[in-house]
Amino acid sequence: MAVPVVNAETCVGCGSCEAGCPAEAIKVNEDGIAVIDASACVECLACIDNCPTGAITEGE
Repeated sequence: MAVPVVNAETCVGCGSCEAGCPAEAIKVNEDGIAVIDASACVECLACIDNCPTGAITEGE
């Protein structure tokens, strides 16, 4: 596994990923785009499951 990746084009900034992250490693920034802190991410992929638009995918 790897740290998930956010597609800024499809992210709507709803915060579902942020709310569902057990490591608190993802935040919606001032531009309304989710940003993942790779150093805090535990690669559980909960953000992918919680994203309603499919903007977050598994990293490589």
